[in-house]
Amino acid sequence: MANQIGANDFQKIKNALPDQDGFIICPVIPLRGLVIFPNVVTPISTRNLRAMSAIQHALVNRKTVIGVALRDPGITDIQTKDFYTVGTEVALSRIIRTPDDSRNVLAQGRRRVEIVEVLQTEPHWLVKARPLPETDYDSEDAPDLIDRVFGLVQQYAELNPTLPEDVVDHLLDVEDPEILSDFVSSALVLPLNEQQRLLETRTLADRLQQIILLLNQEISVLELRDEINNQVQQEMDRSQREIYLREQMRVIQTELGEGDIFQQEINDVREQIVNAALPVEIHEKALKELSRLMMMPPMAPEVGIIRTYIDWLVGLPWNKTSPDNLDIKHAQTVLDEDHYGLPKVKDRILEYIAVRKLASNKMKSPILCFVGPPGVGKTSLGKSIARALGREFIRVSLGGVRDEAEIRGHRRTYIGALPGRVLQTMRRAGTVNPVFILDEIDKLGADFRGDPASALLEVLDPEQNNSFSDHYLEMPYDLSQVLFITTANDLEPLPDALLDRLEVIEFNGYTDEEKLAISRKFLIPTQLEAHGLQDAKITFDTKALKALIREYTYEGGVRNLNREIANVCRKIARQLAEERPYSNKITRQKVVDLLGPPLFTNRLAHSENSVGLVTGLVWTYDGGDISVIEASVLPGKGNLLMTGQLGEVMQESVQAALSYVRSRASDFDLPSDDFENYDVHLHLPEGAIPKEGPSAGITLATAILSAFTERKIRSHYAMTGEITLRGKVLAVGGVKEKVLAARRAGITHVILPAENKKDLIDIPKEALKDLHISFVTDMQQVIDKVLLAPPPDGRKRDKDRLEEEKDEPAETAAEK
Repeated sequence: MANQIGANDFQKIKNALPDQDGFIICPVIPLRGLVIFPNVVTPISTRNLRAMSAIQHALVNRKTVIGVALRDPGITDIQTKDFYTVGTEVALSRIIRTPDDSRNVLAQGRRRVEIVEVLQTEPHWLVKARPLPETDYDSEDAPDLIDRVFGLVQQYAELNPTLPEDVVDHLLDVEDPEILSDFVSSALVLPLNEQQRLLETRTLADRLQQIILLLNQEISVLELRDEINNQVQQEMDRSQREIYLREQMRVIQTELGEGDIFQQEINDVREQIVNAALPVEIHEKALKELSRLMMMPPMAPEVGIIRTYIDWLVGLPWNKTSPDNLDIKHAQTVLDEDHYGLPKVKDRILEYIAVRKLASNKMKSPILCFVGPPGVGKTSLGKSIARALGREFIRVSLGGVRDEAEIRGHRRTYIGALPGRVLQTMRRAGTVNPVFILDEIDKLGADFRGDPASALLEVLDPEQNNSFSDHYLEMPYDLSQVLFITTANDLEPLPDALLDRLEVIEFNGYTDEEKLAISRKFLIPTQLEAHGLQDAKITFDTKALKALIREYTYEGGVRNLNREIANVCRKIARQLAEERPYSNKITRQKVVDLLGPPLFTNRLAHSENSVGLVTGLVWTYDGGDISVIEASVLPGKGNLLMTGQLGEVMQESVQAALSYVRSRASDFDLPSDDFENYDVHLHLPEGAIPKEGPSAGITLATAILSAFTERKIRSHYAMTGEITLRGKVLAVGGVKEKVLAARRAGITHVILPAENKKDLIDIPKEALKDLHISFVTDMQQVIDKVLLAPPPDGRKRDKDRLEEEKDEPAETAAEK
């Protein structure tokens, strides 16, 4: 076009002249995502027909136009409401066509204007606008703000390599604060709304302060980006350096004939897989993982994970077995050498060996559960079983385990993942048929990480454990040949589903005679050798051992007894080491001299017949104990007070016992108003120890009845049994432990439910010889045996009440 002007002739285009009201009339060019600032030359690109019409009109007439940003840069059908109200009056240069059929034109910003009215929309937008006057600038603040802007611009330019150097030089040469603010606003890469806000800020001081704030924000972002880039570059440099050094090492090793270390490791792993003789499925899985390993660079994070996984596949025993020694006589000899007594357990192991001998591998391995008090030899018997069978022995303690992953392992997606304890222990065993002890199974816990007891269901089920699934391995593992033995002190905490899979074998507490034999055969020789006294000819006489058993220990097992024997041996060893005289024969007095006063005196709590005082028998983890129950009747309102930490079931037993006594009040010549005028207080000593269970029913009823009738109870009797409201005596558990506890306490007569007569077969004959055991079916039989005749002169409580009634009229007359 002939009358277009060049880019250097902006000065030939004058600003629009305002009318008498101060308004100018100019065409409008809508700008997408762009804000033009005064005193800045900016290229404009547009395809809008009305915008092109405005540009043509301005170029032909050498007039200015108004460039105004669109509120939404993505809008297609532009309306006048889509314009910002504040824009910039600009002068235009010649049009340049681009290959994408758009039009580019240079625009020089002149001044800020505010659109007040749209006059026309075709063929282009024509508006009435008011030029915005520039505000006066306080010259006193000018140097500080300008210096700060200059400093920030230099810092921004150093951090932003995309900013051209000539732009920075031009900015630093600007002296006019107005031009400087517009130049910096245009040079900053800011969101559209921030640019428009700078354009609409009329006060120059406010504009400079906003620019300072924006420059600080941009510099902070650039500094952070620069720091991240530096860290990334350093890491890349380190990685590149390591790769370079490893490549050098590989070349050097090749020249020396040593080969690549990573390749050597790959070859070693392949050789391990081939030599492991894995099952076909596992062999293919290992080779597949090896192929993945070969395709990875040596420094990839996955290398260690895959390498560890292959190690576990190769290291686990898949086919290797220990040949079973099925000689029953040999097994009997080994079991008897290591443990005294325990006939039931030994018979069960010998039966297992016999069936294995006849049926070979047709029988599935049993899941045994040894239950008994601490120190009776549950875990050590597992070692003896392994020695008798010729198998490997492994043990895992489950006490305090709360995480299901301890059993099933973690998935390989977790950092540091490993198989569960079951497979870890199997790898340590090295065979697929060890004797596997799961110790303290009753001490398992559960929390948000899962329930380990539920995870054990698959391990301890002969129908399922031939394909045990571990989260880490993700391959079925056969545990069916393992002889699992679990140990527990109490079966109550075990879930029913887990208990159903176990073959329970009870370990009862040892009698005094058994403890004597165990001491002489096992404990004393072991401790003498452990303390270097095997040549000192130390002997323990029977009274000394009985003192250690009855007066220094009180347990069902022999762990504390072994500890006390070791205590005696230590003191003898010190005397021997100090070359002091010592006694070869350990007597009871010598035990007292070495260990001090006895810890446990006669456990019989009372030796005289008393009212409301009766001895009960209880089961404990230590094998059994006696418990004295006290009952007192006090003036009151018929309340029942129970102390001594009684559990809910035991409190219900108290209620049942009291109801039985009340129901038979007439049979015992008890006035009916006694239960309304007197309170009953039941107390079980050792109040710090919780007490629970229904087996104290007849003991409680006897104490209550004695307290109400004031009939004394024979002190040499102890009893156990559950009571019903009609006075029937029901069977209880732990009979052997309770009977042995009565014997230890020196009690001569024991009352048991008739249904428990079958349990006497478990009690050694030498213990039964010292006891008179009575079997009862009804509470009346208990009363007839343990309660003495009523007081010949009546109850003291009745006599006291009669005396009070006699004195009452005399007192009343005296008051009148």
